[in-house]
Amino acid sequence: MPELPEVESVCRMMRRVLGGKKIVSATVADDEIVNSGTPAEAIRSALEGHVVTGVGRKGKYWWIELDERPWLFGHLGMSGWVRELGKSSQRLHSHGKAPMDDEDGNPRFLKLLIEAEDGSRVAFTDGRRLGRLWLADGPEVDTRVKRLGFDVYEALPSVEELAKILGKRKAPIKAVLLDQGVFAGVGNYLADEMLYQAKIAPKRLSSSLTPEEVKALHTVTRQILKDAVEVDADKDKFPKNWLFHHRWGGEKGAEAIGGRAIVREQVAGRTTAWVPEIQR
Repeated sequence: MPELPEVESVCRMMRRVLGGKKIVSATVADDEIVNSGTPAEAIRSALEGHVVTGVGRKGKYWWIELDERPWLFGHLGMSGWVRELGKSSQRLHSHGKAPMDDEDGNPRFLKLLIEAEDGSRVAFTDGRRLGRLWLADGPEVDTRVKRLGFDVYEALPSVEELAKILGKRKAPIKAVLLDQGVFAGVGNYLADEMLYQAKIAPKRLSSSLTPEEVKALHTVTRQILKDAVEVDADKDKFPKNWLFHHRWGGEKGAEAIGGRAIVREQVAGRTTAWVPEIQR
């Protein structure tokens, strides 16, 4: 599933490709589910003829700012993706190796195609139809964005504030990390990586973390996100010592990392990979 680094990568691409340009054409799939019940024509009308003045993001949500409102908002879901056509693109782990275009060179599973005045084209695709598009007058009034907690990349609180937040919650720390109303942008792989590098067991109650453990979690969170964003969320460029490279595949995944056994079990309703020998 795309997490904060992947969504940030998508936003940076859209700023570069669409920023300051007029949208001359928008093709919107007639998909009531992906479009959140919004008529395709309404989305097309909101985009065509308008200038992109910015691209915003909070957590895993993104939006295209226009010279008039409403603006277009989106969420990539489990395997949705946004890419510039005609250019190389990242591939998510969930994309597998299937071709991204059909035999005629058209994007597979196309949900939205935006063409700018200079001919640049950006496509949103989603084979599983779990992504979402909708219109809103801005992030300050959109109910989905307003429910989010702090953005872990742009607004990570201080160690002291983080300790207060975690100290009030008696749920497993893995569950708290996945709560978008607290840690906006963290998904399953980031949560596992953060806990692995901070040496904290995923089942530990959030309120049980010591000041030293909170500081360690704060430090690794900042570094992990910095590393992931700097390489444009290219998974092949993530540091080689990350759990990320070993955690996938369930029983078919790697059995150990650095000679230490990897355990996979359900925590907070999600498959969790962790290393009991170092995570306490």
